[in-house]
Amino acid sequence: MSWNRRSDSPLWTPSRRDFLRIGGVSALGLMAAACGGPSVGGDGGGPAAASGTDWSKITPASEITWWSNHPGKSKEMEEGFIAAFNSEHPEIRVNLVTAGASYDEVAQRYQAAAGTQDLPDLVIASDVYWFRYFINGQVMPLDDVFEYLEADTGDFVSTLYEDYAYQGSHWAAPYARSTPLFYYNKAHWAAAGLPDRGPATWDEMAEWSTALRKVVPADGAPLGLSLGPSWSAWWFSNILWGRGGAYSNEWDVSLATPEAMSAGNFVRDMYKGPKAFASVASANLTADFSAGLYGAVIGSTGNLSGLLSAAKFDLGAAYLPDGPVPGRNVPTGGTGLAITASRTPEQQLAAAMFLKFMTNAENTAKFSVGTGYMPVRTSAINGAAMNAVYAKKPQYRISVDQLQEKTRSQDYVRVFVPGGDQILTDGIERFALEGASAETVWPSVTPRLQTAFKENVEPYL
Repeated sequence: MSWNRRSDSPLWTPSRRDFLRIGGVSALGLMAAACGGPSVGGDGGGPAAASGTDWSKITPASEITWWSNHPGKSKEMEEGFIAAFNSEHPEIRVNLVTAGASYDEVAQRYQAAAGTQDLPDLVIASDVYWFRYFINGQVMPLDDVFEYLEADTGDFVSTLYEDYAYQGSHWAAPYARSTPLFYYNKAHWAAAGLPDRGPATWDEMAEWSTALRKVVPADGAPLGLSLGPSWSAWWFSNILWGRGGAYSNEWDVSLATPEAMSAGNFVRDMYKGPKAFASVASANLTADFSAGLYGAVIGSTGNLSGLLSAAKFDLGAAYLPDGPVPGRNVPTGGTGLAITASRTPEQQLAAAMFLKFMTNAENTAKFSVGTGYMPVRTSAINGAAMNAVYAKKPQYRISVDQLQEKTRSQDYVRVFVPGGDQILTDGIERFALEGASAETVWPSVTPRLQTAFKENVEPYL
């Protein structure tokens, strides 16, 4: 079985057997919340069936709740969208709740509220967590209600909307979608005598670091690169794929390959080798980079607006570097929005109306300009508002071009095995913090991933 969700590939339609390969894990409640996010199973009741609601007979609820972590520091923008929605629909009140500071925290809280009346009507559903929501039966399919509301789903960027497709339905809509980007300080680049572009390869970045070390502050580094869940294994995908490796081949963990060993040792040397050029960035990455501490950083496209505002230098933005094996080596990420399956049809309809409004062409363009996240509608990408922005700030075009030219679907064990992202992060942090070798790290990571699969997925094949 192969599931490639790129827009130029056919959508995989699973059989019942295929569903059991993945969905069967819901019976076991396999991961504790402390081990990389919410568990599967529990009170969710299993994947929700396709909606059979006659939406024409439903009156929208007068009040709904939306849980968000405000991606890209977007709380004020989200409040503005609510105000604009209320001007069109004063009969529906939308309560915005800060449900966590990250996708992980929102997912933890959503899991904790399962089976209670405390669940929101609309919730952030990130690339790592939406499938767990589906397995747990916590979210509803959007296709029927979107059809009733005449939402133009064909205008969504196909790659982004199909990321949420499973069993012939869509379980979330794209909202704050992103790729990692390479940001660089053009002043440091010029002082180091480097061309005004991002490095074509990681080996070129290593070469350039010699000149960059001479111009960055003594307590800085040529590259600042953060660690942590939902982040380390995301950016590491680029380096791993660029060396011809992968976390897994479908469900088969593939970290014992020479390519994966090469990628791991490259990152070890990047942080801890004799010619190390990367530093573990603090939680104040934007402030530190903007103050000139680093020559470059890797950040989400969602960091773009903040960096443009904060940087005291001309900001460069570029694709992530290639490895020895060029090609599609950039992961997509970010979050969509999902509607809770256990809410009443009245609440669900009101939530869908707001979701349609939030993701229309005008609002996704505004959100992109305000945050740097990618517009999720083709009409917005090619519209007058975004083209005007590209002309003034070409950095905004980078994420869109990279999405179309360089991205690929993520490896199964990171996004479909609950806890897989955390297990991989544990290993990557050993490279960066301990200087451990791939020959030591990957043999310890591999059995943890295999055990999660064997105990919680394989019995249902």
